[in-house]
Amino acid sequence: MDFTFDAEQVALRDVARQALERAVDANTLRALVDEETGTTEALWNQLADLGWTGLLVPESHGGAGTGLLEMCIVLEQMGRLPLPGPFFSSAVLATLAARALGADELLGPLASGEQRGTVALQEMGHGDPVSTVRARARRKSADWVVSGDKPLVLDGHSADWAIVVARSEEGVRSFLLEHPGGEPVPTLDPTRKAARLVLDERKVRPIGPSGNQAALWRRVLDDVGVGLASELVGVADRALEEAIEYAKVRVVFDRPIATFQVVKHRMVDMFHQLEMARVGAQFAAWASDANAPERERAAAMAAGYASEAAVKVTGDNIQTHGGIGFTWANDAHFLFKRAKQNEVLLGGVSYEHHRLARMLVESA
Repeated sequence: MDFTFDAEQVALRDVARQALERAVDANTLRALVDEETGTTEALWNQLADLGWTGLLVPESHGGAGTGLLEMCIVLEQMGRLPLPGPFFSSAVLATLAARALGADELLGPLASGEQRGTVALQEMGHGDPVSTVRARARRKSADWVVSGDKPLVLDGHSADWAIVVARSEEGVRSFLLEHPGGEPVPTLDPTRKAARLVLDERKVRPIGPSGNQAALWRRVLDDVGVGLASELVGVADRALEEAIEYAKVRVVFDRPIATFQVVKHRMVDMFHQLEMARVGAQFAAWASDANAPERERAAAMAAGYASEAAVKVTGDNIQTHGGIGFTWANDAHFLFKRAKQNEVLLGGVSYEHHRLARMLVESA
C-alpha cells in the first residue's frame, strides 16, 4: 500500500508549514498564551481565508470537502508550533460532530470561520467518554433542558455554541447549546484553552437522528482521535528537530553532546517512535476516509501510540536540553505540555489500550 502523498497533498503540507511559521513565531506564541481565546481575530481570519476551517465541510455547504487525511496534514503542521486557539475544537471536533449529526445549518458558519463551535462530552478523565456520560436531558413543557457537569470543554468559554452530549429516555443524545459561556479552567497546556460547563436546566435544542446516538459518537471520536494523533506527530517532529539542533551546539568536555553515544541512542529512539506514530496516524486517516474494515482498530492504535510516543519524545527533548528545557524562553516545554494534555483528552491512552485489547480478543 502506497502512503506517499500526491502533489496536492504535498503542496498543502508545504503551504501549511510556511504559513504557520510566518504567522506564529516564538514571540507570537507567548503572546497568544495570554489571550483569553488563545487566538486573535487576525490569526483566525487568516486560517479561515486559507480554507482550513472548512476542510472537513462538504463543498455543498461552503467547505473544501476534503477527507480526514488532508485535515491531518494541516494538523501535523499545527502541532509543530504548537498552534494556540480554538482551531481543533471548532474545525475538527465540532465540525465532525455536526456533520455526523446532520446539523447542516451549522456547517456553513463553521467553514467560513464566522462561528466557532465545540463539543461538551467528556465528564471523566478516563474510560469510554460516551458510556460515562451522566448529564441528563429532559422535556420541560415544549422545550428541552439539560443538567449536569462538563468539567473539561475545549474552548467552552469562547465558542458560539456547544453540542452537549447527555442522556435522555432514548439513550445518549445530542443537544445544541447556544452561547455556552463556560468558566475558564487552568490546564497544563496554556496554549489550549478549556472551560467547565455547569448546566442547570439550560435550554437546548435536540439535534441528530432519533434514538440512541452512542455508536454515532464513537465513530466521531475515532476520527477526532486520529486528528489528535496527527497533531502529536507534529509535536514530536518539532521536538526531535529541536533536540538534534541543540545537541550539535551544546558542548560538554570540549565536545558537542551529539558525539556522545548515549545521546545518539536517544535520538535514534526518538526518531523510531516518531516515525511509527506518523505511519500509524496516516494509515488511520486513510482507513477512515476509505471506511476500511480495519478503521476502528487503526484509530485506536494511532491514538494510543502517538500519544505515548509524543510524551516520550518531548520529554527526551527536555532531557537533551537540560535545565533550560523547561524555561519559559524555550519552546520545549510547550511541546511537552501539549503532548501531556492530549494524553488525557477524550478517554485518554488507557481507554484506547482497553478497547484495542477488546477488539483483538473478539477477533481471535
